[in-house]
This record gives sequence, C-alpha cells and structure tokens, in this order.
Amino acid sequence: MADDPDEGMLSWDESVFQNEHVFEIDYVPEAFRHRESQVDSLKHCLRPAVRGSRPLNAMVRGPPGTGKTTAIQKMFGELSGKPSVRTTRVNCQVNATRYSVFSQLFETMFDYEPPSSGISFKKLFGQITEKLVEEDEVLVVALDDVNYLFYESEASDTLYSLLRAHEEHTGARIGVIVISSDPDLDLIDELDGRVQSVFRPEEIYFPVYGQQEIVDILNERVRRGFHDDVIADSVTERVAELTAESGDLRVGIDLLRRAGLNAEMRASKTVTVEDVESAYEKSKFVHLSRSLENLSDSERTLVRVIAEHEGEQAGDVYEAFHDETDLGYTRYSEIINKLDNLGLVQTEYTDVEGRGRSRSLTLAYDPDAVLERL
Repeated sequence: MADDPDEGMLSWDESVFQNEHVFEIDYVPEAFRHRESQVDSLKHCLRPAVRGSRPLNAMVRGPPGTGKTTAIQKMFGELSGKPSVRTTRVNCQVNATRYSVFSQLFETMFDYEPPSSGISFKKLFGQITEKLVEEDEVLVVALDDVNYLFYESEASDTLYSLLRAHEEHTGARIGVIVISSDPDLDLIDELDGRVQSVFRPEEIYFPVYGQQEIVDILNERVRRGFHDDVIADSVTERVAELTAESGDLRVGIDLLRRAGLNAEMRASKTVTVEDVESAYEKSKFVHLSRSLENLSDSERTLVRVIAEHEGEQAGDVYEAFHDETDLGYTRYSEIINKLDNLGLVQTEYTDVEGRGRSRSLTLAYDPDAVLERL
C-alpha cells in the first residue's frame, strides 16, 4: 500500500546486500579492471614455470590498495590448475623472519606445519628442496609486503636462501616475486651485495588508481554486492571521491560495506550520501587498522605509549615504555624505526636546551583514533 508506513523499510530477514563478501578485503574479483599491463608482465614472468622451468623473478611495487596482492592471487589461481607448479603467497607482515617464511613454504609442500621447535633452518630448507626435486615441481613464492622483512633485517638472508636453492639441491626450481608497498624503500639497494648479484627481477609498478578507474571498480563491486537500486550512481561517485583522496582502493571497498550496514541500521532499502559520510569516519582508517593488527605485543604497547605521551621527547616515551615492558633502549629504537617505516609515527630531531639534540615522536594519525583501534 502506498500509505503503508513500513514501505521502503527492511524486514527482519531482508538485507541491502546480495553478497556481502564482495566488500571484504580478501575477496578476489572475477573482473580485475585497469591492471591489464601489469597482469601481462606477471604472466611473462610466470610462463616458464608452466613449461617446467624456473620462472623469472619479479619485483612488484606500488602504494597500498593498488591491486598488487589481487594480481598475484589471480595469477596463482590460474596456475593452480597447472601440473607440476606449486604456488604460495607469504604474508610478511605476519611472517617477518627467514625461518617463519620457510615454515610457510614447508606447510605448502607437505600440507602440515613443521614442528614448532627442534628443527634447524638447514634441515627445514633441505626437506623443502628435496620434496621439490622428488615431486619434479616448480615453486613460485610471493613475499607479500616484503618491506616487513627489511624492517626486521631478514630480507637478504631470506632471498639468498630462495635464490640459491638450486645450488644447495640440484634440480630445485624456485621463482621469487617480492611485493612492496613502501615507496621510500629501495629494495635492491638495501640488499646485501651477495643477493644483488643474483637477484635481477623484472620490475612491475602499480600506480594509484585514477578517479574514473575507481568508479569503474566500485560499480562492479556494487553490481555484485548489493541488490538492484540500493545505491545510486551519485552515491557511488561520492565514495569514489573519498577513495581518491585516500589513494587506497581498500578504503572505498570498506566504505561501501559500512555505508550498506548504516542503511540497514536505519532499516532502509537504499544507501544515501549521509550513510557514506558517516561511514567514512571509520573507513578512512583501514590502513591504520591493518597495520596495527599485525604488530607484536611490544610494538602495540609502544604505539599506545606514544599516543598517551603525544609530543613528548623520545627519552620520556622510552621511560614509560621500559616501565611497562622491561625492554632495553636498543629494542625500543628498533621498534621506533619500524613504526617510522610503516608510516605510523613521524620522528624529528630537535635541539633541547641543556640536553643537546633529542628525537621527538609524533603519531601520523589522531591519537584517539589509534587508541580506539588498539
């Protein structure tokens, strides 16, 4: 009825979404738009693996949220049906040591985790390469967010072991793709000379999406994720504007989902610009949330201490951190450098009367937003 007060309102069992998974970060879209040249370059590198040869190594670079991981997942999905090719993507945010990376490779090869203790790296490495040769397989390893290995000074050892695998075990064929989102990190220059001499990767760059490209990608998500007529073109364009400001496509995808949830909270069958604007206050911190969730307990503690001592000198922050963790200044300084590299904190040296030069620490985000997400 036209005068029904509930017309246009959601029932208890209704939703604006037809497939909410479309808006989750780990969703791999069927249509991967505006990255054709990058995908072609990856195919060029990986094609030898299909013929049983070691693939070309690749270095995939670009800001966060530009499709790097999705491109790798798409390529690995295609390779999964090929005989004698095995692929694995290692999240280096979580696995930031050589041993941890190779533990992931072991699990890929044997379908179970290696013992948590009592097995040396040499033995772990040997079992992986032996299995590769025994199965006559080519292994393609993607080190996603490889910049975390650099932050922990583990990159050179990890890459050296992967690149020299065929020398340790004749017939072992491993190809390496490194993926970095840190624009300030020169991967090759930061590697040891012994690694630079053998690591000659093909460079593949993923630029920030333009606004019209963002609109195209978001419209595809809208088509697959929402029911018809839930969100108007003008609303999607506003999402695209906010996404372009952040430079991170993940912000827009998360924003669509949160705006949809806001509409459902109002029991509305349509998403409005107001739903988008209110959702943006959380979606704009997608990168912050993902960075924080992958920190160790001591690293998270230091972030919290900095947030609680915003603007104070590094020495004062250290005293508060030491009181809570009992960790020394060397480890404290290492964590500061890592947080600086991640873009979570900004450091600056200033002259302090009577104390010489001192380093001040400032969060790159609003302290309250950081504390809320911790």
